[in-house]
Order: sequence, then structure tokens, then C-alpha cells
Amino acid sequence: MFRILFICTGSSGRSQMAAAIARRFAPPNAEIACAGDSNQPVNLLSVQVMKESGESIPEQTEHTLDDISAEQYDVVITLCNKAREICPTFPGSPARIHWPLINPERKSDDQGTDQVEAFRQVRDEIHRRVEGLFEHGFLDSILQVRLTFASLLENLTDGVMAHDLDRQIYYFNEAAQRITGYNYKEIIGRDCHDAFPGRFCGGDCSFCEDGAETHSRIRYPQTFNHRDGTKRDLEMSVVTVNTTNGDVTGALVIFRDITEIVHVRQKLVESRGFHGIIGHHFHMQKVFDSIGELAEVNVPILIQGESGTGKEMVATALHQLSSRSSGPFVPVNCGALPEGTLESELFGHVKGAFTGAIRNKKGRFELAEGGTIFLDEIGEISPKMQVRLLRVLQEKAFIPVGGEKLINADVRIICATNKDLKHLTKQGIFREDLYYRLAVIPLQLPSLRDRASDIPILTDHFMDKFSTDTGIQPKEITPHALNVLTSYKWPGNVRELRNAIQYAMIKSQGGVIEVQHLPDELVTDRDAKVRFGPGRPAKIDHKSVEAALEKTGGNKAKAARLLGISRTSLYRYLPE
Repeated sequence: MFRILFICTGSSGRSQMAAAIARRFAPPNAEIACAGDSNQPVNLLSVQVMKESGESIPEQTEHTLDDISAEQYDVVITLCNKAREICPTFPGSPARIHWPLINPERKSDDQGTDQVEAFRQVRDEIHRRVEGLFEHGFLDSILQVRLTFASLLENLTDGVMAHDLDRQIYYFNEAAQRITGYNYKEIIGRDCHDAFPGRFCGGDCSFCEDGAETHSRIRYPQTFNHRDGTKRDLEMSVVTVNTTNGDVTGALVIFRDITEIVHVRQKLVESRGFHGIIGHHFHMQKVFDSIGELAEVNVPILIQGESGTGKEMVATALHQLSSRSSGPFVPVNCGALPEGTLESELFGHVKGAFTGAIRNKKGRFELAEGGTIFLDEIGEISPKMQVRLLRVLQEKAFIPVGGEKLINADVRIICATNKDLKHLTKQGIFREDLYYRLAVIPLQLPSLRDRASDIPILTDHFMDKFSTDTGIQPKEITPHALNVLTSYKWPGNVRELRNAIQYAMIKSQGGVIEVQHLPDELVTDRDAKVRFGPGRPAKIDHKSVEAALEKTGGNKAKAARLLGISRTSLYRYLPE
């Protein structure tokens, strides 16, 4: 059995005429119905001309669109443009056919045509179309296509949801039910913002927020609360549903459960790291190997590397893996303190040692007893402090400022510097004997530009961490934006990359980070310009968009590709 619904607005009786004529041609297993936009009397001329052909129709609208669901039918035939607008077409839902019949009431008024003759013309046109539908195999073909699409959509592993311009959901496939935990019976006909707690799209759907753009598509990650209360990671894709002439009738949402993929990806990132240090480049693997080898060796270690390469994280890992891990880890930034303050900070002081010393104070060496002291920026300390530190290394003891009592120092010393200490010893700036005491085992950290292949996984790590720490929704980064990151020289190394990602996460209001969301210095740096095409502007603005459109002959898709942005983003720069 199959069901056909004719829909028309107004009181002309076109849907009633079509239903009556269709019942004459339809096979016994067909159910024919008609509906209008309101319950009102039918124009009596419709009744009259149908009687002339031996058919009778009711003088009142049979059903309204409020009390009948078009989704329950196999074929929906709209007979006027207004009906077509309120019944969006979507493969797998009822097959939609549009017959653009004239309104006989309007034709007789506008053109002076005899009223009865106008209704007869519409009746005959309906008869011709209905006969063609049933007698020439058109209906069988339409039903077969509809069943094929329905079967295809119901067997997809991706969830598929469609809603009209009022966000009323009219399609929700089996995979969508499985992924969300909601049955289609409780979803169909509801506003997609109200059907799911917290809004299904998470507020990132441009259809909902900015108004639909013909053929525009957006993709973004989304965290969704399953009906059972568990959080699911979804990959969302939203595209407008359009008529053949390009009019937008609704939105199509395709979503995939990537919870396991996200979990595996996170595990992969973790497996590529070492005690919170992320990296899979062979330079970093050598660093990880060295950390494992040196952790249990109770000798001073000198960590060398540019600013922002993670020297303190390496020092922390060395401490955590050592036999001293139960003891304190005490970091000191030697370059941030003046000499007098640094001496008191490291070795402590006794009451009255200097003006302001109103009580005894323990120094960092004493606080680090049984653990590790980390002396960052060791290359900044004065010659006097170099002598004091050398004495601690030699005697494993120290005297507080103003004191007389020797205090033992059971402390492992790890130092770090972004300077070439060996070169400083040749210049006489840094004591050679202290250098060799500190650099028993030197550990060199690579710059980020020397391990650029780690930038994608570092980017994922910083995006995930910032999202978790701040509650900002998870985001993805476009290939073009990632290309900018991997092309930049990163003088500030990993720290600068982290700051750039945090900046972009805040600047991007949607679910995707694009080139224009990155800090200006990354995009304008001559080494970071991504060559998407000759003459591509380094920064997107209205002028560059106009130039791209002129170059592509007004083709928005090509202009977007030339600029390295999505078509949706391109529209933001177009005049209204």
C-alpha cells in the first residue's frame, strides 16, 4: 500500500479536485488524501465543474496541514508555490512533486476569463497530469527512487536530520536515533533547539545564527549529551536544502559519532609525549631517551635550549622519574632576581643580616632538601653568585646570609639556560670550573622550527587543553591555517605556539580556526606566507576579497579557494 497527499492553499479546491481525479486512476492499494492551509469552504465552482465530469468533491477542506503529517505519506504533490515553500524536498522523506497550477479564482479576476471556464481549465490540467502520473509509469519510478533513497539513508552509519525554515524536524534516520538515544517519534515535528537539551547544534550552525546561505556548508566538532547522560563527540556538517531554482527550504544536518576516534587520538598524542612533554620528532625521542637514562643518575644536569622550548618541563620530568620524586621540586628563576635578593632567596638569611631581615628565612636550597632544585637562567648570575654556587657543589653545604652555621645540602641541582655557556666561559663571563661542575651531563632541547612536524600534534594538544581548561567549545583548524603554523619560524618556540593557539581559540567564534583568526605576526611574517596561489594576500579583508572575486570572474567558490578560506567565511566580507 502507498499513500499520496495533494496540498494546496486557499479556497480554490485544486487539492480536492486532484484527489477526486486521482482516486479514479489509482490502484486499489493506494490511499489518496488532500489538505489545505486552513479549514474553509471550497469555492462552489470547483464542485460544479467536477459534477460536470461525473465527480463529486466535499464542499469543505478535508484536512489542514496542522492536523495531518505530510511525512506519513509516500508522495506529496503540491499544487501552488506557497504549498511548495512549506513542504521542503528531501531525499528519503516523501517524494515531492510540484504541479504549478494557476489559481482559477485569480485568473478569472485578473484576465476577465469566464469564471467557470477558468475552473474547467484547471480541472482538465489536473486530469492530464494525474493520468500521466498513473498511466505512464511515472508514479512507479518515483516510488522506486523514494524507496531506494530511504533505504540508503536508513542504512547509513552517519546520523541524518533535516528541518524546515522554522527549524521543525521532518527527518531523523535510524543512525541519528542510535547516536543521540532519541526516538524519531519524539523528535519529528519539534524545533531542533527544543528537542535536545542544550541545543543540538551547540549554537555553531550558521543556518540558525546567521540565516541560511544557498549551498553554504559548515563543518565543526560538537560535544553532545546522549540521552543516557554520557557525553559524545560528534563531527557535524550542515548544509542548506534547496529547490531546483535555488530557494532555501531548510537545513540538512549530517553527524558522526567520533567519540572513540577522539579517545584514540588523545591516547595517540599522549603516547607521542613523555610526562606531559609532547613530541614524536626523532629529536624529541632522543630527549625522552636521555631523560629516562639520566633521571636516576644523581649528578648535576645542564639543560640548554632556546626560550620556550620546555626546559622546566624536562627538569620536572627528571625529578619525577628519579628516586627523589617524593621530595620537593623547587624552581628558581635566577634571571628575574637582583644579586642581593637572589643570594638570600637561594641560601636564606638570619635575623638582622641586613635591613629588613626581621626574622630567619630558609633559602631554596634548604627547602629543596631531599629533592631537586631547578636553577633556570643560570647564565644570568653574577661572578659572586657563581663562586657561592661552586662552593655548594664542592662542599654540598652552604651558610645563610649573615649566618655562621654550615647547613648540609642534600639536593640534586638541575640548571637551565638559553645561552651558550661554553662561549661565555671563553669570554670570561662565566666561570669555567662552575660550567664543568654543572654540565656533567648536558641536555640540549631542539627548537620548534627544528621539529616542525610536531606542530600539528602540539596544536591539537593545546586546543584540547584550552577547551578543557576554559570551557570553550572544541574546535578544528583548517589545513590553510595549519600550513601557516608549520611555516612560521617560532622564535618563541612551544610557548609562542601555545599562546597563538589560545589567541585563535578566542578569536574564532565558530567551530573552526581559520587563517584570519591567527595572530597578525604569524600571517604577515615573510616566512609564514602560505602560497595558495599567485598574489594571495597575507591577510583577509574586504579589498582582498574584492580582488579575488575580480580575478575569478565573480566565482565565490574559486575566490574562497584562492584566499584559503571557506565559502561561508567569504560571505562575511561581502557587502549586504
